[in-house]
Amino acid sequence: MPRAGHSVALVTGAGSGIGKAVAERLAALQIHVAALGRTAAEIERTVAGIRSRGGSALPLQADIADEGQMRAAIKQLISTYGRLDIVVANAGINGVWAPIDDLKPHEWDQTIAINLRGTYLTLHLCVPHLKTAGSGAIVIVSSINGTRTFTSPGATAYVATKAAQVAMTQQLAVELGKHGIRVNAVCPGAIRTAISQNTTRRGEDETAVRVEWPEGDIPLTGGDPGEPEQVAAVIQFLVSSEAQHVTGTPVWVDGGQGLLR
Repeated sequence: MPRAGHSVALVTGAGSGIGKAVAERLAALQIHVAALGRTAAEIERTVAGIRSRGGSALPLQADIADEGQMRAAIKQLISTYGRLDIVVANAGINGVWAPIDDLKPHEWDQTIAINLRGTYLTLHLCVPHLKTAGSGAIVIVSSINGTRTFTSPGATAYVATKAAQVAMTQQLAVELGKHGIRVNAVCPGAIRTAISQNTTRRGEDETAVRVEWPEGDIPLTGGDPGEPEQVAAVIQFLVSSEAQHVTGTPVWVDGGQGLLR
């Protein structure tokens, strides 16, 4: 990995939650951060906060599922910083959670497009620049859903994308190893972000398996969700030289939630 002060990172979904926490943490290490998101106001706030603390950040507005927008964003990144060393593919949605016979084709397609096509486009467009740099680190933000737990009612499309992201991580770790590029995944459990507010749920009673945990379903915290900064800390390690022999590895950041569920 290049030295922190000379590194450039792309963080997608950097307007809030885990992505924002990652962007702020990397910028604090004097890494130049390209903060990408779909909502301009959110990205501008993230960048303004980083710059107010003396960090270097570039706002990039793009829908990760849109090839044209992503090509323009990566072109702007390279034009500004001249290189790319770190990619954190974090952007995604929960989408619609509904019984499989109720889940509409366009709802399925939207989740697949953003979570899976978006991850593909991010890596497709960024990997050539990592190869040019001669090394690099990629972290894909997956989930405990689809990797450790399968009990979220109606989350079929979501878990399919999250399982696929871990498969991509392991496939690409082998493919890109000869280029000095490491690829890992983090799989958060319940984290205190706004993503659940943007989830559409239907027919939970039809698909849910009712289980109650007297002290909550996160053993480490008695049921309290984790914080975005806790996920960001793991990502910081994975993109650092301290993890130079770690690749193809999913890391669960869930306080033991996935083991219980």
